[in-house]
Amino acid sequence: MQSPAIFPLFYLPPVSYLTALQACDFNFVLEAHEHFPKQTFRNRASICSPNGPLDLYIPVIKGAKVHTVVKDVKISYDFKWQRLHWLSLQNCYRNSAYFEYYEDELRPFYEKNYPFLFDYNQELFEWVLKKLKKPAALNFTEEYIKDPGQVVDFRDRLSFKHPENEFPAKPYFQVFEDRNGFMPNLSIVDLLFSQGPQAKNYL
Repeated sequence: MQSPAIFPLFYLPPVSYLTALQACDFNFVLEAHEHFPKQTFRNRASICSPNGPLDLYIPVIKGAKVHTVVKDVKISYDFKWQRLHWLSLQNCYRNSAYFEYYEDELRPFYEKNYPFLFDYNQELFEWVLKKLKKPAALNFTEEYIKDPGQVVDFRDRLSFKHPENEFPAKPYFQVFEDRNGFMPNLSIVDLLFSQGPQAKNYL
């Protein structure tokens, strides 16, 4: 059996991330011991707004950005980012076909405080996999290995920021498409809110 690919753990990851998992037949491990990198999807998600892509950031406690193992990074609650994220999701997707279908299950993630970013992302990721009918027993790295050899390594790739060549998007109807046209590679919740249970067919 082929060795599992290594993936970072993202906050409501982009569609290309799930497409990559599908290409690996969901044979993967999640990196738990890397140093937390700045400006990645580990604490950011992009959603569809009337004015184009809108980035939602999870703030982390100062000092967590330098040489801190990703599983030890703590979330900052100095301002009410959960309320901001939830209001943004409501305002942007209230008129989508399936927002109300998922709303009651997703809301608790924006009401409960999670000390660690990794734990928060993990629970959200498990929810996403369940909604996509791709439930998987998650496995994690036990140490950081910079060069994992023949293993497919997605940790440092720019594929998820610019996935056009490696993971071309399959268009689907989006809210505000009449204003912005189709915007590829938004958060997986954009696909879920648009396509509901059929979202798995677009990966």
